[in-house]
Amino acid sequence: MSTVPVEPVVEAPRNYLNASYGVKSWLLTTDHKRIALLYLVTITILFFLGGAFAVMIRLELATPQGDLMTPDTYNKMFTLHGIIMVFFFLVPSIPATLGNFLVPMMIGARDMAFPRINLLSWYVLTIGAVISISAAVMGGVDTGWTFYTPYSTTYSNTYVTLMAVGIFIAGFSSILTGLNFIVTIHTMRAPGLTWFRMPLFIWSHYATAIIIMLGTPVIAITLLLVGAERTLKLGIFDPALGGDPILFQHLFWFYSHPAVYIMVLPAMGVVSELITCFSRKRIFGYSFVALSSVAIAILSFLVWGHHLFVSGQSVYAGMIFSLLSFMVAVPSAIKVFNWTATLYRGSISYDTPMLYAFGFIGLFTIGGLTGLFVATMAIDLHVHDTYFIIAHFHYIMVGGTVMAYMGGLHYWWPKMTGRMYPEGWAKFSALVLFVGFNLTFFPQFILGYLGMPRRYYAYPEEFQVLNVMSSAGATILGVGYLIPLVYLFWSMRYGERASSNPWGATSLEWQTPSPPPTENFTVTPVVTEEAYTYSHEAPEHV
Repeated sequence: MSTVPVEPVVEAPRNYLNASYGVKSWLLTTDHKRIALLYLVTITILFFLGGAFAVMIRLELATPQGDLMTPDTYNKMFTLHGIIMVFFFLVPSIPATLGNFLVPMMIGARDMAFPRINLLSWYVLTIGAVISISAAVMGGVDTGWTFYTPYSTTYSNTYVTLMAVGIFIAGFSSILTGLNFIVTIHTMRAPGLTWFRMPLFIWSHYATAIIIMLGTPVIAITLLLVGAERTLKLGIFDPALGGDPILFQHLFWFYSHPAVYIMVLPAMGVVSELITCFSRKRIFGYSFVALSSVAIAILSFLVWGHHLFVSGQSVYAGMIFSLLSFMVAVPSAIKVFNWTATLYRGSISYDTPMLYAFGFIGLFTIGGLTGLFVATMAIDLHVHDTYFIIAHFHYIMVGGTVMAYMGGLHYWWPKMTGRMYPEGWAKFSALVLFVGFNLTFFPQFILGYLGMPRRYYAYPEEFQVLNVMSSAGATILGVGYLIPLVYLFWSMRYGERASSNPWGATSLEWQTPSPPPTENFTVTPVVTEEAYTYSHEAPEHV
């Protein structure tokens, strides 16, 4: 009688999920992966809170008359929607979650350079969010998310100062995260991981960190000055006190236009990873795509003036800013063209992350091209402060950043949790999001071209059909966001177990178990090849 040898039982390596289950261990953790999940929970809550304000906006605009809320309440709704989505979701969304989780593993490190500062950054963001939500609960803010003066400094009787304090504090979270990224990438790369062997995800986060470090102090000081003028009656922005309201716009947009790339550059890094993995090809023109991230970071600080075309600045200054705004589109176009070239003759698989990558390319391209419209003075004079601007901004931020965020979340979900999600539901939700988004925001291009101003709670009846389309699309879009919330949460318990590398990817994070061990690597990896050395073989999912 033959016997079958029994393999000895090997204890599974301790990972960041099963190392300890106590709440205290999470609140005091210095593990970058756990901190990423703390960020994920926090910004998900904030995302749906900001989305609730958007629902109220679209319900009001379903009819021409202002029959759901008062003008003051409507002003507070779009202000709170903008503040929460921009400062507490879009800015930290990818860097704080996917970036925190992946940057150390992608460069072969065991953690961030400053683990305690990394945890502090989450606490700082949470404190800032709590203060800002407190301002919303106590009565809200009605200035718009841009806090334009002198309205925000003199005339508004809402909780502007408290909201500014919340955003001011949250800005330090971004600065700490950016500092951590820069030091980690410079000093903790694995042996053999030269700059031009790094994944493009790392390049994009490095460029983002540069913008964060240079730009965030400017908006922090600007909001501090707004609070000082309101409380101490200093003459900084208020003309009645000898101040200059246009100075605020210069300071605000010096940060806020680069902030667009704080939101979009990490998304571009995600899309680069998805395109290469699911086309089984090395990125076309790797060096150009990598350096284009740095070019965007530099040029983004030179274009703030195109927000001031109607603010009385010199026509000659406007011409220069218009030209520079066209120039910053070049490195973005390089990325899109190179992604497209990468797809050519690739062995493409249409998994959920790749569907989101396709959605990003299409929607971001529309947003980028319409950005050239508003960078042209003659056109901007017509569409400034209309729904054309709303549509353009959302095609960049939602069609770009959020689509890439969803794609990245699905791509790395097996690595984060060790579980696969239901692919059918995931593909369905991606389709629902794409349809809902376009139905929501494309009609707004037409509304803006026809002259409907933004921030108005009532409008002429001839605009109702397009507004009803937009509100219906927002309903579909909301359902599209709720579906992943359900099945991703479900998959954490019931999803099929994932292998260490379900997509057949090549970067270092996929060389660890799923979920990864607490210290990422038992032995420091040595990199001997370029990034993205793919074969054309299709991967196994499990």
